[in-house]
Amino acid sequence: MQSTESVCQRIEQAKDLRALDDVRVALLGKNGEITQQLKQLGQATPQERQSLGKQLNELRRAAEEAIAVRKAALETAEEAEKLASERIDVTLPVRPEMVGRLHPISQVMDEITGILGAMGFAVRTGPLIEDDEHNFGALNIPESHPARQMHDTFYVESGTGNQEAGKEKDSELSIPDSRFLLRTHTSPVQIRTMRSEELPIKIIAPGSTFRCDSDLTHTPMFHQVEGLLIDKNIHMGHLKGCVSQFLREFFGVPDLKVRFRPSFFPFTEPSAEVDIGCRRSRDSITIGEGNDWLEVMGCGMVHGNVLKNCGIDPQEWQGFAFGMGAERLAMLKYNIPDLRTFFESDVRWLDYYGFGVV
Repeated sequence: MQSTESVCQRIEQAKDLRALDDVRVALLGKNGEITQQLKQLGQATPQERQSLGKQLNELRRAAEEAIAVRKAALETAEEAEKLASERIDVTLPVRPEMVGRLHPISQVMDEITGILGAMGFAVRTGPLIEDDEHNFGALNIPESHPARQMHDTFYVESGTGNQEAGKEKDSELSIPDSRFLLRTHTSPVQIRTMRSEELPIKIIAPGSTFRCDSDLTHTPMFHQVEGLLIDKNIHMGHLKGCVSQFLREFFGVPDLKVRFRPSFFPFTEPSAEVDIGCRRSRDSITIGEGNDWLEVMGCGMVHGNVLKNCGIDPQEWQGFAFGMGAERLAMLKYNIPDLRTFFESDVRWLDYYGFGVV
């Protein structure tokens, strides 16, 4: 009978898993050495059988344990060798053709929030699925307003899923079981903020919005950034100064001409459309030059009814609001002709209009 030391030595000498399995078969297989010796125990005397059986069982257990230990060591060594051979040097520079690009919408959203953030505006977000009250009713938009019609707004069925979607961004104010829709602007964030936070308020609400429209200058999904300031003794002059400063910073034209045209929005009074000076040519628009004008955003003083709907006394508190489309500003600043190309996922387009990631 072989000694335990000699058996363990044979196992330890196996150079790889295949050699180890050959040793295992030779010792413990159906016709293995130890197996054959165990089979021959029947030929021994009762006294010899008891002593020899004990030794053979101990030898078998020692062999099994040694094989398990050696197998684990060989597997670890094999894995380390594989990892070493497949190692990727992450310190190598990225090939120029593989450098990522920042989408123009992301770039513009970052620029807008950066400028307004430096002016003291905090960022607030809200649910993409809204109810009629927050999207229309609280904003002084009457039942007969065209924006409420099916051809302008994406309505969805009410249910638990929509309630959970609303709570994802705003757990304090759950959406009631009423008519649900994909928000048509980020103004509901203003309503939620005025109803939940202490005054004064100075916030911007960037995010995705949805409307039933698609052409060169409209898409079913687009991005807005809206601003809101509520404080005491706020007037139209504050609004004009804030918007003018933002536009000059955004377009990089310190003396950019800005004008405010009277307009109408249900949620502001007085309301205004904002134009900037430009020069139009056949194929392009140059911002800050020439005698032409280009509309870029809307604004106004927050309507007294909106303040009342949020539990704010309009005799004590006043405020202004403004809103802009990120895609439109991106088209103007970076001379992108077709809005629909923003969402076509064309890598060649992104290589041309995209921004290098720092």
